[in-house]
Amino acid sequence: MRIRYPLLPTLLAAAVSAASTGSALAQQEQSAEALETIIVTGTRRSERTVFDSTSPIDIVGTSDISNTVSEDLSDTMAQLIPSYKVQRLPMNDGLIYVRPATLRALSPDHTLVMINGKRRHRSALLGGNGAQAPDLAQIPSYAIERIEVLRDGASAQYGSDAIAGVINIILRQSTELKAFAQYSEYSEGDGENNRIGLSGGLPVGNDGFINATLEYSDADRTSRSRQRPDAIQFQQDHPDVEVPNPVQRWGQPERESTRFAINSEFPLTDDSQLYMFSTYGTGEGLSDFNWRNPDSTSAFNQTDVFPDFDLRDIYPAGFSPQFGQEDRDMAVTGGVRGELSNGMSWDFSAGTGNNEIDYHMFNSINASLGPMSPTAFDIGVLEQSEMTLNLDFNHQVSWAALAQPTNIAFGLEWREETYKVSAGEPASYQVGPGAAEGLPSGSNGFPGFSPDQAGESDQISHSAYVDFEVPVSDSFTLGLAGRYENYSEHDDDIFTGKISGRYEVSESLALRSTFSTGFRAPTPGQLFSERTSQGLDTVTLNIFTAGRFSPEGPIADLISQRPGASIQSLEAEESTNFSAGVVYRNDYGFNSSIDIYRIDVDNRFGTSESFTLTDTERQQLISLGVPGGEGITRVNFFQNDFDTRSQGIDVVAGYGFEAGPGRLNLTGSFNYNKTEVVGGSLESNDTNRIRFEKNLPQRTMNLTANYNMGDWDFLARARYYGEWTDFSFNADGDIHQDFGAEVFTDVSVSYNATDTLSLRLGAENIFDSYPEEAEFQANRGLIYSRNAPYDTDGRRVYLRIDWQQ
Repeated sequence: MRIRYPLLPTLLAAAVSAASTGSALAQQEQSAEALETIIVTGTRRSERTVFDSTSPIDIVGTSDISNTVSEDLSDTMAQLIPSYKVQRLPMNDGLIYVRPATLRALSPDHTLVMINGKRRHRSALLGGNGAQAPDLAQIPSYAIERIEVLRDGASAQYGSDAIAGVINIILRQSTELKAFAQYSEYSEGDGENNRIGLSGGLPVGNDGFINATLEYSDADRTSRSRQRPDAIQFQQDHPDVEVPNPVQRWGQPERESTRFAINSEFPLTDDSQLYMFSTYGTGEGLSDFNWRNPDSTSAFNQTDVFPDFDLRDIYPAGFSPQFGQEDRDMAVTGGVRGELSNGMSWDFSAGTGNNEIDYHMFNSINASLGPMSPTAFDIGVLEQSEMTLNLDFNHQVSWAALAQPTNIAFGLEWREETYKVSAGEPASYQVGPGAAEGLPSGSNGFPGFSPDQAGESDQISHSAYVDFEVPVSDSFTLGLAGRYENYSEHDDDIFTGKISGRYEVSESLALRSTFSTGFRAPTPGQLFSERTSQGLDTVTLNIFTAGRFSPEGPIADLISQRPGASIQSLEAEESTNFSAGVVYRNDYGFNSSIDIYRIDVDNRFGTSESFTLTDTERQQLISLGVPGGEGITRVNFFQNDFDTRSQGIDVVAGYGFEAGPGRLNLTGSFNYNKTEVVGGSLESNDTNRIRFEKNLPQRTMNLTANYNMGDWDFLARARYYGEWTDFSFNADGDIHQDFGAEVFTDVSVSYNATDTLSLRLGAENIFDSYPEEAEFQANRGLIYSRNAPYDTDGRRVYLRIDWQQ
């Protein structure tokens, strides 16, 4: 059991004790200056700014990050960038901890994530439709100097995954000592969250530095649930039994995490530097699963196999299995860079990353084992490991016909990905003697990974790229990029290209456009991992296995022998991106950009229909030596299943000006995105098509006002989410429910109490707004949709203290 320290009194005590310290707090960069920020994403030219970029780029600064409450970086991004959306997905297995986030409504793994310009490793979790993206929650937000979000296809520049865009997280370089402490909770009185962070460093030589950041968070669960009707009936039928109310909790999980980051650079010579950066995270969480009713759940059946065993003796009021996760995440990148005598810069780096997820089940049972079953289980471990080598060159070449030098970049990359599944403890997957009498096998709620599912697979890729930025004239810049990639585990030799242009009409107005092709290669986890559930056929008394199997192997080959069925090995998803926009600024503090885009993605990943095996097919599997082949009944596979088209517009504007005794900064951003299925199996399936096309709002918008007056700073932000459609699959058919638009308002006030100490009091969703109630799953106590693209827990109030040396 964890010991929780009351942080609010600690915060107030710290405020009083620090009131006498000196030295000035740094002023945060105003949003009106964002267009002048030097960027490193989407270009390899060193002096590019946001205004100069040929592609749309958002800058999320330190102050923007600290003005949000959540410790999860995905929540921060979703509040600040309208085209970025994230769901909470309560009671959805591992997705409640590693939450899927999307840019421009594409798949979570259609956005490339980088740290300091180097590729970030993926999470070990395969989510919906097999999406395997990096887990942004593993990165301590307090360690971030800024985030650059490139809203444009960039596979030709950076490789696989950059279909929707690129998120490049730049770590702190400051050596100043800083710290913060924050307490928050929801108005319902739950979700209490304590956060603390410390960051500081040392200068190294003339231009070097080392910065280290530690961040800790401890959050309680939330619950927006009603008592289940069958639990009410059970209480009435068994008045002597004390039934929890509610018996299961829909909401955020209990979560504790510690995150660490280090960023450093060491001068070697006048023209070369050694650098290293690393992140490390560890965390654990716990969440409810659905309640098991003793009067109707098969696990409570009494049988002649266990005549003296009654599960009601252990769980007289039923049980809600507790699904737990322990995660460990580590990444280290090091390299050396410098400049040759001819002015060519070079950069050689090596990086490794590992994400490990260890699942547990508590308050559960393997009913088929009867009295021999434990009530807590180690379910198994998922692990994703990656290693990357990069060699990059960058050079500016002067041509007599051009007024400015041409920037030429080229390089090589080698990458290895490894995916590993480790089996759980035997009791988590075993089929015990009670299965013959209909008692369910495996840890109830989430059967463990069996030895047949365990294993390790890997994939190696090689790539080469070249990138040109040509100043054709003082007004017009042309960009050209090309990339070749080869993967060891599938036949795709992939070529991608990008052409971009920017025309500066005046110092205040510029036009820009890009056209590119892109791709996302299948991962070893998607190619080879398998997830099955086991049981025992009560008629034949044979063990059965049903689940998702690799599209490569004997089971896929067997299904492909059926008329009209063809299970194919996964290929790369391929995209075509087009964007065009205009960017404007003036000397009065106003800046804006408008960009339209279209993204076509072919061969998108999906899950095939389920196939029921015949006795003859099972005999073929036995003869092939497939483990457990005699019991396999139903199978499906990841497949390249459908094609989509996403079209939309992004509008961003900012205006800063003096207003009375202070300065007012106004910023606004709007995204409209429409995604349509244009080919493949989903095109003619209205249920799945609607689910895919409308499960996220097409229109989202953020409006922020920040007023600074001396030591006071006031912030108000309105977040708008347009209409969207929810879905559910149940025994009576498919249900869809349309939800209307929602607006959530966040406010905060900050006060610089001393030169080193500032206090902030704020609330997210200050008006305690809730969306419409969900029409389905109410019989399970659900009030608000589990698929909502925003927080459904109501108002969240917080107090934060920042200190700087």
